Amino acid sequence: MKLYISADMEGTAAVCSWTQVDPSNTTEYPYYRRLMSQEVRAAIDGAREAGVGDVLINDSHSSMRNVLWDELPDDVRLIYGNRKPFSMAEGIDDSFDLAFFTGYHGAVGTQDATLDHTYTSETLRETRINGRVCSEAMVNAGVLGLAGVPVVLITGDRACIEQTKAAMPWITGVVVKDSIGRFATNSVSPARARELIRAAAKEAVGRAKDARPYVFEPPIALDLDFVYTHNADYAELIPGFERTGPRSTRFVHDDYRLIFKAYVAAYRLGAAANAHV
Repeated sequence: MKLYISADMEGTAAVCSWTQVDPSNTTEYPYYRRLMSQEVRAAIDGAREAGVGDVLINDSHSSMRNVLWDELPDDVRLIYGNRKPFSMAEGIDDSFDLAFFTGYHGAVGTQDATLDHTYTSETLRETRINGRVCSEAMVNAGVLGLAGVPVVLITGDRACIEQTKAAMPWITGVVVKDSIGRFATNSVSPARARELIRAAAKEAVGRAKDARPYVFEPPIALDLDFVYTHNADYAELIPGFERTGPRSTRFVHDDYRLIFKAYVAAYRLGAAANAHV
């Protein structure tokens, strides 16, 4: 079996602050970067106990240069770096049998979710696809679904796990912490988190036959609510985007690959509007 892992960081055990996940922070980030990497390793170890062979990890947090090579088995592959066309879902194709999402978090606006956001909390207030409020897990799972690859494991805080299971009931979730608002957590120890992740990864691979790809049915409507009107001003400049409100736009297409690329373009262009004038 061949495994794809999209590795985020905010859902890592004990993480509760932006400084802990900010690569420019030289005090806390190096420690939590290692914890993130060790959780990825725990997921790999559990999967291999269940028969997985090839593994590709897509570093999916911030600069996307976080996972430490020295925490990984020497026979895996790792996608490093940002500005990837498919971002957190880069590298997926139909050669993979299953996927894990590690260190994930709740959608922007989710109550009691650590560092809740959906790709950005400074530019987007809400992302909806076919009327459903989406987290990063759902947005990214849709890309994997096009390749016929189901997401069978997700790790993070309780709100993230519950939110994801509501959309993908077959998924195995690992709750490593309970959030207290947005910037505090009641967390298991990092060592205990790794034990839980390893065991759940093994279980998830064993139950993979019951999973199914997550697919958005066409025509697919992408509705974005921005933080400011000027974000929507910029996103509206992209061909195909329709202004639906002072801070809102809509983009409709049958091909989810194009929907995803349009989404990435819209929030990045919208963010450019935040520059001081």
